[in-house]
Amino acid sequence: MRKLVYLFLLWTPLIQAQEIFKKPFFLMGCDFEITVVAQNQSEANRAFDLAESEIIRIENLISSWKSNSQTSSINQNSGLKPVKVDAELIQLIQRSLAISKLTDGAFDISYAAMDRIWQFDGSMNRLPSKTEIEASVRKVGYQNIDINLEENTVFLKEKGMRIGFGGIGKGYAADRAKSILQEKGFDSGIINASGDMIVWGLMPNGNPWKVAITNPLAKEKAFALLAVNNQAIVTSGDYEKYVEIEGERYSHIIDPRNGMPTKGIISVTVLAPQAELADALATSVFVMGSQTGLDRINQLPQVECIIVQTDGSILQSNNIQLETK
Repeated sequence: MRKLVYLFLLWTPLIQAQEIFKKPFFLMGCDFEITVVAQNQSEANRAFDLAESEIIRIENLISSWKSNSQTSSINQNSGLKPVKVDAELIQLIQRSLAISKLTDGAFDISYAAMDRIWQFDGSMNRLPSKTEIEASVRKVGYQNIDINLEENTVFLKEKGMRIGFGGIGKGYAADRAKSILQEKGFDSGIINASGDMIVWGLMPNGNPWKVAITNPLAKEKAFALLAVNNQAIVTSGDYEKYVEIEGERYSHIIDPRNGMPTKGIISVTVLAPQAELADALATSVFVMGSQTGLDRINQLPQVECIIVQTDGSILQSNNIQLETK
């Protein structure tokens, strides 16, 4: 027995300690950062290549800006004919429609047909008219997205309708990248898609990853830390993109049901099992408002939420635990 212990002690120092490796990417029109725990740079580079390839694949499938994507084909044939697409895209659309129903239309992938009558680049100095606002959402309506599972087709019933995955696509790409890395043996890491984060595993020291939540009233600071493991965390905010007209603040987040900017909230952070779900719900809570949004979140298992209102007050769902900075 003494000899076996001695051999083990000789072998132990040869086991290479794992480290944290990070790499930034520009994908899907935004900044990504991939973090993995690996034994060396070569192993980390393999993870980075796997994640990048998967995110590019997702972009080529769901981008409404790429003319040859299946999503663009659906949009080009709106009001004309159904389009046959991959089962993966149909499933993403089905999940999007389920969130639309859950949020009473606060989330709607057909928002892409909305007229861009609100400008948030400093050029806007008057409110759009009621007529302009009503017209801006005339082609929006998730109820007019028809899926035929037998034929694997998607049909937008109204000519001029469009779908877009701006409110869910980055989260889905992050989830897929994480799944690929887990399948290939990377047991810990973070996919950060411009603030849409999915975290799994533990840091090399055995502690959970900690994610800082930005204070929207002082962007260079964080007001809390969250210990996160096998969860997604997504923050949606209007503190960098809004317009003020006649002393009133209007968010860049538009209610797809009526064409009006949201009010009363400047930041929403959602924790959920998937980044896709957290991504969609963060925007939805903005649109639904604080109380309705919190009520809806509190009914969902394994989903939590933190809301910062325009007066600086903080609301949170029932089961969230914050570590104040």
